Amino acid sequence: MFDLVADVERYPQFLPLCESLVVHSRRKDGDREVLVATMTVAYKFIRESFTTKVLVDRPALSIRAEYLDGPFSYLENDWRFEPHGRGDCIVHFTIDYAFRSATLGLVMGAVFDRAFRKFTDAFEKRADEVYGAAA
Repeated sequence: MFDLVADVERYPQFLPLCESLVVHSRRKDGDREVLVATMTVAYKFIRESFTTKVLVDRPALSIRAEYLDGPFSYLENDWRFEPHGRGDCIVHFTIDYAFRSATLGLVMGAVFDRAFRKFTDAFEKRADEVYGAAA
């Protein structure tokens, strides 16, 4: 699961509302990989892009997205992976955000909430497609 979440370039293939994702830079910082990426989300006539710095920390089994620019006043996104001995893991996913514009928050807030709640399901479905369904 860690590799699926870290493979941000593939998000448009399976994540709700994700229209595109562009990685602007990628570098190593010790054991971590640091990416700067812009995701464009779209729903009906609304399209918004936001840029985050993504910290991929394989030794710590964590991935964190830090908000840089876009329609939010803040956005925090954390993934933690707790392995089990059977090749599976428990995935901890948190996201917290607020729109900068109250109007955009009213229009898109409920849509984003529903989409973000479906992220875990989308990743589980993607894992089944890539690795095969659990027996």
